[in-house]
Amino acid sequence: MSDERKLLEVSDLKQYFPVAGSRDVVHAVDGVSFHINKGETFGLVGESGCGKTTTGRSILRLTEPTSGRIVFDGDVLFDSQTGEKAKMLPYRRRMQIVFQDPYASLDPRMTVGDIVGEPMDIHKLFSNKEERQARILELLSHVGLNSEHANRYPHEFSGGQRQRVGIARALAVDPEFIVCDEPVSALDVSIQAQVVNMFEDLQRELGLTYLFIAHDLSIVNHISDRIGVMYLGHLVEVASSDELIFHSAHPYTKSLISAVPIADPKTARKSKRIVLEGDVPSPVNPPSGCPFRTRCPYQTEVCSQSMPELAEIAPGHQAACHHIDKVGE
Repeated sequence: MSDERKLLEVSDLKQYFPVAGSRDVVHAVDGVSFHINKGETFGLVGESGCGKTTTGRSILRLTEPTSGRIVFDGDVLFDSQTGEKAKMLPYRRRMQIVFQDPYASLDPRMTVGDIVGEPMDIHKLFSNKEERQARILELLSHVGLNSEHANRYPHEFSGGQRQRVGIARALAVDPEFIVCDEPVSALDVSIQAQVVNMFEDLQRELGLTYLFIAHDLSIVNHISDRIGVMYLGHLVEVASSDELIFHSAHPYTKSLISAVPIADPKTARKSKRIVLEGDVPSPVNPPSGCPFRTRCPYQTEVCSQSMPELAEIAPGHQAACHHIDKVGE
């Protein structure tokens, strides 16, 4: 269970990347603001290329943000207005990441024991080799692996087992906050369920806080307390999981929900699929006003003139749309 103390606050986060050989820039993240309470799982969902992963990496300052403000547990990590930038090494112990690709994120030349133990060495957590080894074996047990796996190399494991190694590595320094960057998208469906359940178990045991990034809304809904929906670098809706699924307000969110497969054939036949026309605009040259207007069935002239603000439409429910009333009809 989460408490009401904000562990992470992100304000007007922007991440632009220059285009090689041009003056153009890619607007990967364009003014995102949200918070995550301690012990909470905040899901971030959207199409591929909408800026989810870049948001997570920018929060950890694995990629230096272009502008905005990031506050972790009351400490300012980054503030473009004041120029304040915290030294990140002390915060690396408290903030970790589980990467999307379990194949590319593990060094093939290192044993699993060395991979999990490397963060401990960087932060000088153990001077005693026996204690270090005991901790490595404990972490492997935590994620469903055994002591024999410590001496093996990543190529000897399946994708699901490799992702478990990545999770053990993230847990090695006893973090409070973990960015889960599409941690199950590269795994088989049966393995996805096991890994998601493990994340939930670890959260209960260790009191972890998650930013859970994925493009599968059904998985995000299962694990998250609150969900943020991203489109073309912008947050377009934020609400609790149940509120978002049953009372979505933004037309883009409604289209995502309609695309979730329904197991019951009778219910599936009765459900209406919302098909969006057109392609996602280029983040190099995003449309004026609302970023979703080029694909929105409700767009009017005002949508091209001004960007809708992420405003509260119900307690704890925010949406960025000029025509919320029309969408709900």
